[in-house]
Amino acid sequence: MIYNFGAGPSVLPKEVLKKVQEELLDFEKSGMSVMEISHRSKSFQEVIDEAQSNLRDLMSIPQNYKILFLQGGASTQFSMIPMNLALGKKAYYAISGAFGKKAYDEAVKLSQTLDFEAISLGSTQSEHYNHLLKIDKSKVDEKMAAYLHITTNNTIEGTTIFPENLPEVNSVPLIADMSSNILAFDYDVSKFGLIYAGAQKNLGIAGLTIVIIREDLLNQKESLSSMMDYRILAQNGSMYNTPPTFAIYLAGLVFKWVKEQGGVKKLEAINRQKARMFYDLIDQSDFYQSPVLNEAERSICNVVFTSPSKELDALFVQKAEEKGFKSIKGHRSVGGMRASIYNAFPIEGVLELVKFMKEFEEENK
Repeated sequence: MIYNFGAGPSVLPKEVLKKVQEELLDFEKSGMSVMEISHRSKSFQEVIDEAQSNLRDLMSIPQNYKILFLQGGASTQFSMIPMNLALGKKAYYAISGAFGKKAYDEAVKLSQTLDFEAISLGSTQSEHYNHLLKIDKSKVDEKMAAYLHITTNNTIEGTTIFPENLPEVNSVPLIADMSSNILAFDYDVSKFGLIYAGAQKNLGIAGLTIVIIREDLLNQKESLSSMMDYRILAQNGSMYNTPPTFAIYLAGLVFKWVKEQGGVKKLEAINRQKARMFYDLIDQSDFYQSPVLNEAERSICNVVFTSPSKELDALFVQKAEEKGFKSIKGHRSVGGMRASIYNAFPIEGVLELVKFMKEFEEENK
């Protein structure tokens, strides 16, 4: 049995893959694959409309928010967000992980040629991002602030901001990179100005980026490149150009699957249960350690852990791979091991890896 612990691209629901297989050569008796039909066709318009409707239901997205299906990965949003929202203002960043730093670095680059200021509220990089930054709201100029950018789950470092711990920002729009925990937590969308996420971790396959933006934040001036302008993309229903049709189709199937599982709250409870199995073992062991200092900040999507030495880490990865536990090696910047257990990851795989972890500890402690 193979269990894919990959951080992204990651595991997909088997039911979704079987549906794709079933329809791959003949989508809705059209005689064509969904990859072949026009994005302007009635059939594909129904696909994107249904996907949007299901995502709105799953996340309880208010009607004054637009849902965009875009290309370029979440990393393109590092530039699009300040280009659309920050001109003439100040953009604030809370940096608690590698991707938060990338978002800030891109904003700094843009601020050298565009009229806005990119401001870091601080970083936990010197502590290897082993905890979340405590945000000092007094450093935020509310009158000039365009937004405050956060990352709700740090895929590499294994930390997360739980829904109950979101920063209070008053009138400042909260911008969140939710790439690795969207639909894994039941966040209140109305607390955010904009949410974005690459699909390849918890929503589907690489090539699609979801953006959820409050309507009043849409750019009002046609001063941007059209492909980088949220307003133009929204006015054209995410189809200003040819969108990533197959990725949107597949994400739509994932949204249906999430509904069939009982919705986001049900999956969140299961995700917490899966993560707890790992953390209970780690906390009771003298062999394994979690690099995340605060238990209340531990991710339920990406469980990061180490053994007593780099040599044992390497041996663990080797033996795990041999037993069918794939992509268990931690990110090169952190080391150790990482088990990414997104919505589609089966609880049976967690039980099997925990069993292996106990056996490995007995053999090597």
